[in-house]
Amino acid sequence: MTSDPEESVRLQGYGEMTLRTAIATLMALAPRERADAAVFRVRDDSRLAASELAELASEWGMTPMAEVRSPKLVPEQHWPDIVRGMVREAPLPSLMVAFLVGVLVARR
Repeated sequence: MTSDPEESVRLQGYGEMTLRTAIATLMALAPRERADAAVFRVRDDSRLAASELAELASEWGMTPMAEVRSPKLVPEQHWPDIVRGMVREAPLPSLMVAFLVGVLVARR
């Protein structure tokens, strides 16, 4: 079945867009998220099959981006990195208060 690239579809979790944009967005997702995604036609609210989406992507020359990582797959940061980031973003007066509290606690 040939589909119009400018046809309006709804990509679950992303909203309404053209079919070409929806497939490009799907190809940028991680494989697990791509498998869970659903694309619906706006005109009749029918779901497009994953095989049809893959066929259209290959027909239009779109390939999955393997190097794109989902935020869900990124390992948790270590505490020093988290604290270092907090210190960089904290205003100076709060850092001074934290330093003085640390000095008081250390002297007890």
